[in-house]
Amino acid sequence: MKKVLLIIMDGLGDRPNNSLNGKTALQAAYKPNLDYLASNGATGLMSPVSFGIRSGSDTSHLSILGYDPEKYYTGRGPFEAMGLGIGLEAGDIAFRANFGSVVDGKLVDRRAGRIKDTSELSKSLETSIDGVEFIIKSGVEHRAALVLRGINLSDKISETDPHNTDTEPLFTKPLKKEGEFTASVINKFIERSRRILNEHPVNLKRIELGELPANEIMLRGAGKIPEMPSFSEKYGMNAACISGTPLIRGIAKLAGLDIINVDGMTGRTDTNYENVINSAISSLKNYEFVLVNIKGTDIAGHDKKPELKKSVIERVDRAMEPLKKILGDTLVVITGDHSTPCSYGDHTGDPVPVLFSTEGILYDYVNSFDELGVSSGFYKIKSTDLMPIVLSYSERAEKYGA
Repeated sequence: MKKVLLIIMDGLGDRPNNSLNGKTALQAAYKPNLDYLASNGATGLMSPVSFGIRSGSDTSHLSILGYDPEKYYTGRGPFEAMGLGIGLEAGDIAFRANFGSVVDGKLVDRRAGRIKDTSELSKSLETSIDGVEFIIKSGVEHRAALVLRGINLSDKISETDPHNTDTEPLFTKPLKKEGEFTASVINKFIERSRRILNEHPVNLKRIELGELPANEIMLRGAGKIPEMPSFSEKYGMNAACISGTPLIRGIAKLAGLDIINVDGMTGRTDTNYENVINSAISSLKNYEFVLVNIKGTDIAGHDKKPELKKSVIERVDRAMEPLKKILGDTLVVITGDHSTPCSYGDHTGDPVPVLFSTEGILYDYVNSFDELGVSSGFYKIKSTDLMPIVLSYSERAEKYGA
């Protein structure tokens, strides 16, 4: 049996960019190692979750790992919270959160100028209201997770993130009668947090420096912790995850994957990709399956920066040079979890390239790993098809029938 290294380049798929002469970031990038792996493997296009679906990173990663989002997805909040190290208990309600910037009563930036550190802000907001404990932990840049712990809590409430700027910040509303108490408590928390954040020394200093304040915390992705079979129970492989993104770490933890910390794995575009790839290869000595998530491509897509996305791809490609030496006993799988075109700035339902590279399998004629290059490859699949193909190429698949 072969070891498996699955590398997911977040938001990898793209559309033509005028600044790249009508090419996608993948097409414009110099990527000899990705092209080598495509030339020595089976390739194609993969639609995350299903054809045309604008999937989130949460639902797409669940689907790629073989967990049906229809069954196991309760909201992004629990994954964010677990990924940040908050231990969840039965009955907890978890949210993903953004620190945003409100000026003159209007939301002007949903990411507070991509503030680097909100830990002091998060600490200042932890409280207890009407018997409900509010637990907050900061993540990468503007992101955070919020957990409500108490009795009679419900996730049947609306988001407070308007997903647009130049609009008034929101309060939450109950979506069902059972959510009335939870909505009431959260709205008290929001009012309190606005007062604290507007007067916080971190924000006063930012304003003094001409920077946007992180004075609004916006909540979305409410959910309770789902019950899932472990990855080892499903596939008989011991597994680990390398990611700088709390969401992905949370999904991995819930699936029973061990988390490997790597120096320089920031979850931003400045990640040390050489350390990431080398650590993944080293981890294959102790694990049969290693999942790596690379977030930089998605960040560049959301920020509408095609040149940055191209640069991230080229840096990742340079780090992938050692992968060519492990194809004898390892199946290397590279794909994206969804498309984040720089021209659009958000997820789309476009398919993403996928490659399966190892010695001893039938190769197709593809020699360029990009959206059009792999379109003539073997596969046109959904993400739910990925793990069965992995099991087959790694010599683990059970025979169907006699």
